[in-house]
Amino acid sequence: MKERKVYMIEVKNVKKKFIKWNEKKQKTEFYANKGISLEAHDGEIVGILGPNGAGKTTLLRMIAGILNPTEGEIFFDKKNYQENEIEIKMNLAYLSGNTKLYDTLTTYELLYMCCEIYKMKKETIDQKIKEISKKLNLDSFLYQKIGQLSTGQTQRVNIARCFIHDPKYYVFDEATTGLDIISSQIILDFMKEEKKKGKTVLYSTHYMEEAENICDRVIMIHEGEVLLSGTPEEIKKNTKTTNLRDAFFALIGGEIDEK
Repeated sequence: MKERKVYMIEVKNVKKKFIKWNEKKQKTEFYANKGISLEAHDGEIVGILGPNGAGKTTLLRMIAGILNPTEGEIFFDKKNYQENEIEIKMNLAYLSGNTKLYDTLTTYELLYMCCEIYKMKKETIDQKIKEISKKLNLDSFLYQKIGQLSTGQTQRVNIARCFIHDPKYYVFDEATTGLDIISSQIILDFMKEEKKKGKTVLYSTHYMEEAENICDRVIMIHEGEVLLSGTPEEIKKNTKTTNLRDAFFALIGGEIDEK
C-alpha cells in the first residue's frame, strides 16, 4: 500500500475579503482569494503562478501570518496557525520583492539583530554571520549601510535575513522581480539548495519560464481561484502546450486583464 504523504503546509479553502470605499463613501466588498486549497511538503518547491492581481500576494501573506483569512484554515505540520502562531513563525521566513530593511543599519548589524530576535546563542552569532556572508557573497558590503546598497545587494541581504535562523518553511513572493540576472540566479540557486535540505519553499512569480525551471509543482491562479495544479509536465500535457506561459493562456482562454 502506497504511503500517504504528510504535507508540511496545508491551505484549506482559504478566502480573503476586502472592503473598498469609493469617493461617495459607498462600500464595496470583494474577494482577493475565493476558496484556495493547496499542499506543499518537505523537499519541494511549489510555484504559485499568475499575473499581477491574481491574488498571489494576498495568499502568501496569509500563509506567512501577515494577514488572517476571512474563511478557511492554514496548517503547518498538521498544526493550526492560529493556535501555534509563535512556534510556526519561528520556523518560517517570508520574503517579497519589496521587503523593506532598516536603511541606517549595516548588513552586519541587521543580521546580528535578526540572530537576537530568533534567540540564537551570542557565542555562535559571529560565526553564523561569517558563514552566510561567504555563502551569499556579502563580504564586500557586510559593514556598509543598507541604504547605500544596490537593489540586488539589498535583496541578497534579505535572503541572508531569511536564512539566518535555518527555517523549515520559506515563503517567497515575487522575490526576483526587478533584479539583474546575477542577483536573480543567487535567489533561485538558494531555493534549490534549501530544497535539497528537505525544506519547503512556496514561491510566487509571474515569470513562467523561471518557475518551469525550478518548481516541482505549480499552482496556477487567476482572479483569486485555482485554475490548475500539478507538475510542469502534467500541466503542459493537460493543456496540450509546450510551456507554462502557453498553458496559462490556454486555461484562461485569452488575454490577461491586469487592472
